[in-house]
Amino acid sequence: MNFELTRLLPLRPVNTTVENKAEKVKPYNEQGSKKEQVANMFNNIAHKYDFLNRSLSMGIDIIWRKKAIAQLKELKPKTILDVATGTGDVALEAMSLNPERITGIDISVGMLELGRQKVAKRNLSQKIELLEGDSENLPFADNNFDAVTVAFGVRNFENLLKGLTEINRVLRPGGKLVVLEFSQPRSFPIKQLYWFYFNNILPLFGKMLSKDDSAYTYLPESVKVFPDGAQFLSVMKQAGFAESRQKTLTFGIASIYTGTKP
Repeated sequence: MNFELTRLLPLRPVNTTVENKAEKVKPYNEQGSKKEQVANMFNNIAHKYDFLNRSLSMGIDIIWRKKAIAQLKELKPKTILDVATGTGDVALEAMSLNPERITGIDISVGMLELGRQKVAKRNLSQKIELLEGDSENLPFADNNFDAVTVAFGVRNFENLLKGLTEINRVLRPGGKLVVLEFSQPRSFPIKQLYWFYFNNILPLFGKMLSKDDSAYTYLPESVKVFPDGAQFLSVMKQAGFAESRQKTLTFGIASIYTGTKP
């Protein structure tokens, strides 16, 4: 059963301590910025990423992506930017909106290479372009896209506010941002089952299948410190977005956030 809730939450000031923790949680216990470590992590697990996503989420991530893209149906965007595009799943799903052009951007060359193979296999290279680039320093002009999507990527931003502000900059006035991200369920027993799975099952199988000791330990740690719900909506407001809303999915395991550029 897939319970959903759409709400316009009262905005609270962002807890800067939580935001700073989110920026400091990194995949590896070594020198280097979060951005560099995230890129290395995804390069390391790229070859297993899609398989792990389908397996560890039991396929529900596919449904979540469809619901995220559905938020753009009324807008009918012609130009879409998919930030933290990874292997291009959201960019490919966004083709259902019949846009003229989709651009994906990511810092992981390993993920992008697999994404380009998927795009080429579907003969969509004329419509979808996947580029290496930094989500916090987007290489695009102001007011350039009708819509921007980010799926399971904002947790990995080194500076969340800067990344969202950059997204706002490249959106045209009236354009829409759609963010799909893990959130933290609050109700019993979903909360307890969720964290047992995240802390015990997911890291074990992730390590076995990806051969990366840290990648699927980083995931629950990054979710724990991510300012979800009202706090994330508050960051969106600071970045310049209006009409920001949260739609919870599957008992609050994930959320879709939307906002428009005035």
